[in-house]
Amino acid sequence: MSSQTSASAILDIPRYYYFSSGNDYSGSLGDFTYKIKNGDNLKAMTWHGRLCSEKAEIENEMEFERSESGFEAMIKWLEEMCR
Repeated sequence: MSSQTSASAILDIPRYYYFSSGNDYSGSLGDFTYKIKNGDNLKAMTWHGRLCSEKAEIENEMEFERSESGFEAMIKWLEEMCR
């Protein structure tokens, strides 16, 4: 994903529109793996390794309001978890 289409300077995450349409998303950077689940809120989960979220030991989990401001807060949180 190019920086123009990614919501994050570090992680390849689509912009808010992708999530406002009800989609989930997962990705990784090296050994750092993340998943964003869409529902009443945006739920972000992180772990290390290549296992899927159902098999992995989730290390961090946080819910954010499903809004543009909640999405921006989630991006900042995921970037901090990645460092």
